[in-house]
Amino acid sequence: MGDAVRLTLRWVADAIGGELRSVQPSRELGDVVIDSRAVRPGDVFVALRGAKHDAHDFVGEALAKGAIAAVVERGFRPSGIGAGGAGEDPVLGLIEVADTTVALQSLARAVRRASGTRVVAITGSAGKTTTKEAAAEMLAGRFRVARNKGNLNNHIGLPLSLLQLREGPDVAVMELGMNHAGEIRTLVGIAEPETRVWTNVGDAHIGFFSSADAIADAKAEILERADETCLLVCNADDPRITARVGGFAGRIVTFGQARDATIRAVDVESRGVDGMRARLVTPEGERPFHTPLIGRGNVSNVLAAAAVALDNGISLDEIVSVAGRLQAADRRGVVRRLRGGIVMIDDSYNSSPAALARAFETISSGAVAGRTVAVVGEMLELGDHSAALHRESGRLAAAAGVGLLFAIGGVSARALAAAAVDAGLPAGAVRHFETSDVAADGIAQAVRAGDLVLVKGSRGTRTDIVADRIAAVFA
Repeated sequence: MGDAVRLTLRWVADAIGGELRSVQPSRELGDVVIDSRAVRPGDVFVALRGAKHDAHDFVGEALAKGAIAAVVERGFRPSGIGAGGAGEDPVLGLIEVADTTVALQSLARAVRRASGTRVVAITGSAGKTTTKEAAAEMLAGRFRVARNKGNLNNHIGLPLSLLQLREGPDVAVMELGMNHAGEIRTLVGIAEPETRVWTNVGDAHIGFFSSADAIADAKAEILERADETCLLVCNADDPRITARVGGFAGRIVTFGQARDATIRAVDVESRGVDGMRARLVTPEGERPFHTPLIGRGNVSNVLAAAAVALDNGISLDEIVSVAGRLQAADRRGVVRRLRGGIVMIDDSYNSSPAALARAFETISSGAVAGRTVAVVGEMLELGDHSAALHRESGRLAAAAGVGLLFAIGGVSARALAAAAVDAGLPAGAVRHFETSDVAADGIAQAVRAGDLVLVKGSRGTRTDIVADRIAAVFA
């Protein structure tokens, strides 16, 4: 069971190794915030320095709005506002540190330790959020559960998410994101998870790495800082994972369709936009299950979540019951049934070549009255691999029997469209747009009754604009 953590200015200063300038060291705090616009009376404002903005410029504003202290770099003084020193306003305070980002991370780690909450950390190239939500839902029937809010999963978002542990939940299910080597190591050092989940290795962010093996090496940082009490839940179907987990210090539970997986899915059946069916095989027994989540990748995500739940004493019956009512996270494969029998899969949150290939597989397996329409935004952060990967995606679109293909973006999107035509799609069935803003109206006008529409792209391509336009036209 987790314990509530009472934060005072003195507790925070000690936790982050800061020098406190305040006459109210025992004052209990409200929230810890990094956006001065969100400050409420009683909060502590952490002034982070970013590539484009320096929050030290807003410390005065935060204190004026009622923050009782600001965490700042040593030597900083807000213009015109006292900091609790001699002759200054005794109400307002500062906590001075060497690095405010490191201070935020240190505070989160201190709260995590003081709470006694068990932490589950999830990483992988795809499926992190779905696995997090599925595991959290499966655990919530027995435990008080905290989880990342939205996509707060990086070196700043994870600490903010872990600060929820001051409320004393029993379990925290946290996803860890990365796009460079060393980031997962930092996040593991902050979260200190008892359970680690590694979903897969894909080609997302490959532009920052020399190869998929280099991505796997960076993801393998999830194995670090473990001892014999820790648990690793990992994908038995991914050879890049299985090649790297042998030296893990704790227990290992595998999931997948491989015959030697600890938690296994057999008789897997795609029901298109109606989800997936399979039989769950575990050391605790077997159960048939259905999930509304679409695509084979989500079967893997459910298995990973089931492994976490089983290790925490959740019954098979409860696991399959929860699997049957899981809902896709916002813009991550949400199925929207629109006027005229149009079904839209809104997967516009993000994309990668591997994830797009799985999406094409899903729409090719769904029986529809009309055409399959694919709106594909350019996939970013692929570096020198971009053109080749986009061309392969164009060939996969043709192989999936897409009836109408819209490619959105720059040179790489053009390459995808051209490759689809070269692979057999009629030239009249393929169109290219530079931006989603330009594309939205034309695509909505091209959709017709009975169509199955996939909308998928990297966040920077903003294919969510297209999804929203289609939804508005056919509401």
